[in-house]
Amino acid sequence: MIIPLDIKAIICLREKITMSLKQPEQKSGHIVLPGERLGVIEEFIPDSGTYVKDSIIYSKIVGHALMDILNKRVSVYPLVNSDVTPKVGSIVLGQVGNAQTDNALVRIFKVGTKKISGVFGGVLHISDVSDRYITSMNEVCKSGDIIRAKVISVKNQAYHLTTQDKNFGVLYAFCSRCSTITNIDHYELRCPKCGNIEKRKTAIDYGVEIL
Repeated sequence: MIIPLDIKAIICLREKITMSLKQPEQKSGHIVLPGERLGVIEEFIPDSGTYVKDSIIYSKIVGHALMDILNKRVSVYPLVNSDVTPKVGSIVLGQVGNAQTDNALVRIFKVGTKKISGVFGGVLHISDVSDRYITSMNEVCKSGDIIRAKVISVKNQAYHLTTQDKNFGVLYAFCSRCSTITNIDHYELRCPKCGNIEKRKTAIDYGVEIL
């Protein structure tokens, strides 16, 4: 029995859609090839390096898939730009999300001079903060602070950081009382609004970095 051409086309299209739906969605940081599925437009907004077909988002290039969960965006950055993804030795900027007694979790948003839209998690441990003895991470940074650090290792999909250098540390600190950006005064940080004085492990160019 010969199936009419239009029926064949419909069957072929249905098979393609079925295969596409079975493709697993990529995770942030994974290398993807052109045509690989990244997600659907109901979940993400397609950004650079992607295209949409039949409501499904695909990679347009060979690169790293970056899922910005917060802003619901998906992008693909080309492999030729090696600074887009943090690696051991990279200088990164990030915002402290949670500072505990012996470590702080950092959301990396800039690698070198290049901003990224994906979500890369960093960990700053108290042993990698300074050459001098530190009793608590509260002396180093607090939630919301912007820091500059260096990637020293990658373990369990987390970038382990260090600030053991005068160029590394907090670049912008927010007052714990009123959330105002503090000014540096010798080795202390003073809030210009409420006068609160706090301590941090600051970088030598505190307040200068253009974000």
